[in-house]
Amino acid sequence: MDICTDISYRSLNKYHEELCGDKVEIIKTADSDILILADGMGSGVKANILATLTSKILGTMLLNGATIDQCVETIVKTLPVCQVRQVAYSTFSILQIFRNGDAYLVEFDNPSCIFMREGKLEPISFNERLIEGKRVNECRFQVRRNDCFVLMSDGAIHAGVGQLLNFGWTWKHIAEYAVQNNSRGYTANRFANLLSKACDDLYMGHPGDDTTIAVARITEPKVVNLFTGPPENPEDDAVVINRFMEGHAKRIVCGGTSANIAARILEREIKTSFNYTDPKIPPTAVIQGIDLVTEGVITLSRTLQLLRRYAMGEGLDEEYFLELDKGNGGSMVARMIIEECTHLNMYVGKKINAAHQNPELPFDLSIRMNLVEQIRETAVKMGKYVSIAYY
Repeated sequence: MDICTDISYRSLNKYHEELCGDKVEIIKTADSDILILADGMGSGVKANILATLTSKILGTMLLNGATIDQCVETIVKTLPVCQVRQVAYSTFSILQIFRNGDAYLVEFDNPSCIFMREGKLEPISFNERLIEGKRVNECRFQVRRNDCFVLMSDGAIHAGVGQLLNFGWTWKHIAEYAVQNNSRGYTANRFANLLSKACDDLYMGHPGDDTTIAVARITEPKVVNLFTGPPENPEDDAVVINRFMEGHAKRIVCGGTSANIAARILEREIKTSFNYTDPKIPPTAVIQGIDLVTEGVITLSRTLQLLRRYAMGEGLDEEYFLELDKGNGGSMVARMIIEECTHLNMYVGKKINAAHQNPELPFDLSIRMNLVEQIRETAVKMGKYVSIAYY
């Protein structure tokens, strides 16, 4: 079974704390994706150090083939002891999903994973083991497409305690809320943002504990082909377009000259839209068989801004998603790459457009080429598989 995993998370710092005591590590390898959520004891700097060490140790050791027994033993012997409490302590959850559909879930003292399948809460059959005096729960199972997992720190189940709710937002209520909203088909990022915002609302904007929600959604591979810039040799026009149109994929053309090349080779008409949703971004166009046709440099610049914000995980609030949902070309390209893409194939022409030259850049580098490289780097940080073919 060929599957992909959409993973994202959102953290809330304890009120008045600069650093979060929770740490999430997302590791992508050739055969699996690993999601680690660690919650350091307490809050602030000490908790952040404990959580960071725990997540890094787990990630590094699992990548190198260590067993969970070896990982726990190393953590117990490595974490610095708190001089106040005289213990070294960090809870953690690990979810590893392999490309063939195998999955491995490990939990130590974190709230249990919420597992949703076909619109229902799916029970998890854990095996409990004692490792270095720690009770660790683990489970191996098979995932299916559209399965969704929610990992959380205990700040989530304590949300609202003593304020809006007497006993906090219990695991049962979080699970019910997650199942209710899972049917909307949110991406991992939107779903994590939704659950995190609910926690923040229950805390009335003043979280009493570090709170982290991490979401993993099983998806099928989604390919997006993006063509921008005319080839250096006009004889390659047909070659580029033929490869760009191959296979099952969403297709984006960015740039007026690029759109003209695509229309000419495909023998189809370009219909320009005059619906300006943003006066700063040129309008889009329509070519039959191509999902999105936009202007080039200005549009890709806006796309890069939105992708960078997403990759950094900062400011991903309701306002950001409203911007992402706008009907301008920059937002539409960004949304396709973020939400409808696991594999991004870029077909880039190297012919320099004199109008795009920047005197501050090296003479052989166009703005478009620079944008393409930055989009590639950002998409890779987002966990996308990116290939670029230059012509």
